[in-house]
Amino acid sequence: MTLSQAGTHRRLDRPVDVAIDHVLGAASAELTLVEYGSYACPRCRVANEEMARLRDRFGTRLRYAFRHRPLENNALALRAAELAECAPDEESFWRAHMALMSRSASLTEEDLRVVADDLKLDDAADAGRRAAAAARVDRDTASSHASGVTFTPTFFINGARYDGAWDAHTLGEAMLGSLGHRVHAAALSFGSWAPSAALMLMSVTLLALLLSNSGLGLAFEHFWESALQLRFGSHVLSLSLREWINDGLLTLFFLVVGLEVKREFTVGRLARPRQAALPIAAAIGGMLLPALLYFAIARDPALRLGAGVPMPTDTAFAVAFIVMLGSRIPIELRVFLTAASIVDDIGTIGVVALFYSTGINSAALLASTLLVAVLVLLNRSGIYRAWPYAVTGLLLWAALHAAGVHPTLAGVLLALLIPTRPPANLNALLAQAEAVIANETRRGETALRHGPSAPALQALDSIHDRIESPAERLLRTVEPWSSYLVLPLFALANAGLVLQAGLFDGRETLALAIGAGLVLGKPLGFLLASLLVMRFGLAERPPTFGATHIAGAGALAGIGFTMSLFISGRAFPDPADFAAAKAAVFLASALSAVLGCVILGRLARAPASTA
Repeated sequence: MTLSQAGTHRRLDRPVDVAIDHVLGAASAELTLVEYGSYACPRCRVANEEMARLRDRFGTRLRYAFRHRPLENNALALRAAELAECAPDEESFWRAHMALMSRSASLTEEDLRVVADDLKLDDAADAGRRAAAAARVDRDTASSHASGVTFTPTFFINGARYDGAWDAHTLGEAMLGSLGHRVHAAALSFGSWAPSAALMLMSVTLLALLLSNSGLGLAFEHFWESALQLRFGSHVLSLSLREWINDGLLTLFFLVVGLEVKREFTVGRLARPRQAALPIAAAIGGMLLPALLYFAIARDPALRLGAGVPMPTDTAFAVAFIVMLGSRIPIELRVFLTAASIVDDIGTIGVVALFYSTGINSAALLASTLLVAVLVLLNRSGIYRAWPYAVTGLLLWAALHAAGVHPTLAGVLLALLIPTRPPANLNALLAQAEAVIANETRRGETALRHGPSAPALQALDSIHDRIESPAERLLRTVEPWSSYLVLPLFALANAGLVLQAGLFDGRETLALAIGAGLVLGKPLGFLLASLLVMRFGLAERPPTFGATHIAGAGALAGIGFTMSLFISGRAFPDPADFAAAKAAVFLASALSAVLGCVILGRLARAPASTA
């Protein structure tokens, strides 16, 4: 149910070709390094020295290519790139390249004049030569955009973008493919693929099912039921491993949900009322109608707590499927589904807090309230360091657990009270950073020094901290742990199910109620609520998708999984009921995925209908 971010370009748009690229080294070299750079970029001028060191180190093993990406809105940078391309041969190009990169501390008009003289370039006689050069620079610039390059220098090693430090030692280790770099690069590549979190969840779920139905099934179940205790003086907190995951680790997931909700309602897709109205309405309809269908089918009072099971949406799976349908699906529909899932998250949190808490302890609840007040005080006092919030959050988790309120709520409360800041003045911060760095690199100051001084490092740390708000930094840090550790562990601990005949015997009504809620209630709720707010002029539908698209997105929203399993575990303490509910969630989620893909797949090439 966590948000998966869309993948970015991480591959070179076209391979190196000596016919159109400037290349040093043979085509048979085992390593190819491509740089997108600009002659007016101070970082590229520093990197140019590192490129020389790399060529010295690797020799014939390395092939190096330079592609132009002149700094935007910088006429001197563009003229320098076009001037270098006026070189009549490769040797002349590289001579001009080195002069433009290193002749002076920063690119000047004098540098361009000297290079033009060296190339014997005459403005009047060489108009055609300059036009061809401008076209070659435009070609490289277009290549940089297609390769996802947003700043210079950007490097690609054997076609894959390199995002680490670009000193010669670190780049060299990356090119040699050390184990640490390979693992890091593979993790970045996998994490940037939007369906990756869903694929990992699916894989872990299948593993849990296989283990549950193997000879290790009993041992697998007993492992999750084994107790783990924490002692605080005379106080003992004893929970099973499964409970530590469901009540403890899952708090990180709720923290991420809270941070995403906060971002979307402040600066994201839900910040403007009319923009937010359609996904909000769809999400509310997609929660209410499944619950009503469940109540209509499962009339036994003993089953009523299960009404929350068909209400949630697993965003990881829903967004993964809509991404895998490709660019034929309007991007606005993906935004709509993701925003609706955010609202669904809010509703699920409320449902868990209100209906799945037990035995309220007044004293512990009072302590929880006081701890929330402490978080508010920290926020209002402008305290931006993480540790006071982390300590208070841990105490809040313990207090909520003792109070009988589901302790994962601590993650949401913590997320909402982690402070944000006004946007940083980037120009002022960059100027300060440049001043600090310039002061550290003055001549005569480098003797008996191994690196930047402690005051300089502290100043740079402060500048870095100010660029990003604490809430955004926390989301960036915690979200990968939530997606690729917490949720897979939750699935491994909770998705185990012994498949056997008679699983639904005597529980057909329960399975039907859950299935109807997810498979029918979700798409119908999405569609009816959306049509209602559009009919009354409260929301506008983007012109790129229509009513049937909304129904298809609603069908994908019927993939309940993570939170449906979570709520099932609290609604059905009887193991047989829980097993039947779990199986119903699996089947209904799979059917919803197929239904959503069929609907949207058929619409992929059709024009948007009117709603």
